[in-house]
Amino acid sequence: MYFRRVIVFLYLVTAVGLSGCGSRVDSVQNTAPPVAALPTPEAPSPTPTPGVPNLQTAITDERFRTTASPIGKFDFRNYTFELPRGWQNPDGTTDITLVNGRVAPVSRALSDDMPDDERAEARSQRRIGMSYVSTKYFDVTGDGEDEAVVVLKIETGGSAIPQLVYVFTWKNDEPALIWPFRTGDRADGGLKDLRPENGMLLVELYGQDRFVLGQTETGKITGDEQQLCCPTSYTRTIYKWNGNVFQMQGKRLTYSIADPSAPPLENYGDVVNNPSPKSKK
Repeated sequence: MYFRRVIVFLYLVTAVGLSGCGSRVDSVQNTAPPVAALPTPEAPSPTPTPGVPNLQTAITDERFRTTASPIGKFDFRNYTFELPRGWQNPDGTTDITLVNGRVAPVSRALSDDMPDDERAEARSQRRIGMSYVSTKYFDVTGDGEDEAVVVLKIETGGSAIPQLVYVFTWKNDEPALIWPFRTGDRADGGLKDLRPENGMLLVELYGQDRFVLGQTETGKITGDEQQLCCPTSYTRTIYKWNGNVFQMQGKRLTYSIADPSAPPLENYGDVVNNPSPKSKK
């Protein structure tokens, strides 16, 4: 009797064990194989919006920053400069003194309901400001000695960037001004670069056929419309010192900024503003 119970017990244990094994086998066989996760597609990178270009790169770079000439030791950050024609103060003063590289502008508010005498008084109290930008040293008179070419920015209280350029030689142990001139605002005749060219002065202004005439930059030519921030062309001209004044040499060359490989346009303002009879037809 005892042995029969033992045999029945062993039989039941064996049956349960086999049942469990079968269950595990079936479970493994019926499980679907893992599916590899598909990579998440990357969103396309947005096209960056072109930033406003730095139009002062060439003026503030490290070229021509030193010289063996005594003029290289002169402090133009603390100096009185004469103002080129067109930038005199309302009271008629024709110079401006920098202190540590700057003089703040003086503005006076005007309103339509002000009496004429008060308006005139407020206007006469206005003063332009000025800040030092850079000084470059190279020979532009052909005498073998470096001159100083000083660039100042006119402070108007707004976003405009008109600039003044002063060419100094060294005479009697002090700087002697031989050419002051003004440039325009960014794409509107603004200053791009100044550098030597075979003992002469090369000047580049933004815009089509923009160049310096006397102490001022020339105006826009017909059809030269562009955003102030972002010029699409610039003009290169070269000036030679004759012992008294700087005179332009050669042709005025307008280059495309968008297509640097394009050949320059020669004296383009003459072509646009004075078309030939054939182009009028």
